[in-house]
Amino acid sequence: MLQRALRLRLGPYLSGRGLGTYRGGSTLDWDGKVSEIKKKIQSIFPGGAWSPLYDTSHLPPERSDVVIVGGGVLGLSVAYWLKRLEKQRGAIRVLVVERDHTYAQASTVLSVGGIRQQFSLPENVQLSLFSAEFLRNINEYLAVVDDPPLDLQFNPSGYLLLASEEGAAIMESNVKMQRKEGAKVCLMSPEQLQKKFPWISTEGVALASYGLENEGWFDPWCLLQGLRRKLQSMGVLFCQGEVTRFISSSSHMETGSGEQVTLKRIHEVHVKMDRSQEFQPVECAIVVNAAGAWSGQIAELAGVGNGPPGTMQGTRLPVEPRKRYVYLWHCPQGPGLEAPLVADPSGAYFRREGLGNNYLGGCSPTEEEEPDPGNLEVDYDFFQEKVWPRLAQRVPAFETLKVRSAWAGYYDYNTFDQNGVVGPHPLVVNMYFATGFSGHGLQQAPAVGRAVAEMVLEGHFQTINLSPFLFSRFYFGEKAQEHCIL
Repeated sequence: MLQRALRLRLGPYLSGRGLGTYRGGSTLDWDGKVSEIKKKIQSIFPGGAWSPLYDTSHLPPERSDVVIVGGGVLGLSVAYWLKRLEKQRGAIRVLVVERDHTYAQASTVLSVGGIRQQFSLPENVQLSLFSAEFLRNINEYLAVVDDPPLDLQFNPSGYLLLASEEGAAIMESNVKMQRKEGAKVCLMSPEQLQKKFPWISTEGVALASYGLENEGWFDPWCLLQGLRRKLQSMGVLFCQGEVTRFISSSSHMETGSGEQVTLKRIHEVHVKMDRSQEFQPVECAIVVNAAGAWSGQIAELAGVGNGPPGTMQGTRLPVEPRKRYVYLWHCPQGPGLEAPLVADPSGAYFRREGLGNNYLGGCSPTEEEEPDPGNLEVDYDFFQEKVWPRLAQRVPAFETLKVRSAWAGYYDYNTFDQNGVVGPHPLVVNMYFATGFSGHGLQQAPAVGRAVAEMVLEGHFQTINLSPFLFSRFYFGEKAQEHCIL
């Protein structure tokens, strides 16, 4: 009975999830009261213009309809679609809280900027197809009057995935599904592969899949800045700070089997200001957890996972930071301008970077090799021992490569099924998730942002049905396993 109640609970509680008024009155009421107070103070000091007693420009507002925790591309995309889909201009007040305004450690800008449709789940194919259309027509979505157009520097060179004999049947099945969903992907034999890309060694390759359209890579920083610029023009507020606490209220629901379930609603978000002990409480109706690698910690602050094991209340958000290295190397005799992003069966991958025979790449570690996520220091020995040998085996010219630089970034890694978490929490009724994409969040952000906005505003997914990505799957043990993770 509990399972049925939780599966169907979105319907009865949608009215409670909506963008209602705040405790103590609506935003319009509050603005009116502030205006009256200002007039009274002015009447005490004739001739004096109103000025605040101290500067509060660095503080977030005291009230916001929606607070988005995390100002990376996923959080910004949610904000964009909330404003784009609002029924009346200015109807929804949105605040984005980001603790690092430089984005120096943001997953968005530290990624290799790839986009592909070659996934093992149809939902991920659909998300990336939607996002590809968004990126191809970026200035139709993000244009700002009197500002120059965006140039994402999209390179449509495609993805080339290689499969061993063991993985060939799975690849063939995946490509059949990808084509059914509308992706333009072809299969290649080792002979066809060698003919098209003579710089590749086909040793150990039984089959390859190659993206013909809407695949390649782009400039993540440009997308991030374009979204911020557009959101500012739409009236979205930004705040540099860290969410440290949620104030919530609780109510109880009894299932048909007599089991007690506690429902929580967040009323207030505490935002700690940068390099200060000062914090600002922000009253809100909706919280969106788009905190990336740190979204698990934000969920814990809201009480997610704080309950008996084996219960919905005791089910945590299984998202944690995983450190990944990206290496930049030079190879004068390396693959030319036609080179796609190549993903080897060994886990190594690379793509071209610019026009000067430079390349980006890396390799995801095994569970035993997972590096300490406590810092972003780069392990160059990992390249020498794990990455380079695999690259040189696949592309013999890489025997002579020279590493020029490297950096590390974070995956918001979903340890349950390496897939995104999208939509509301079943018990913290006004917290929504946009996280856990385990390395493919950037490329799917435009579509995920729309999906979350649809759920907030309409109570259900409309453009793409992402029900398999709901939080409740962690409790029910229903994996939406994505096997094509780079």
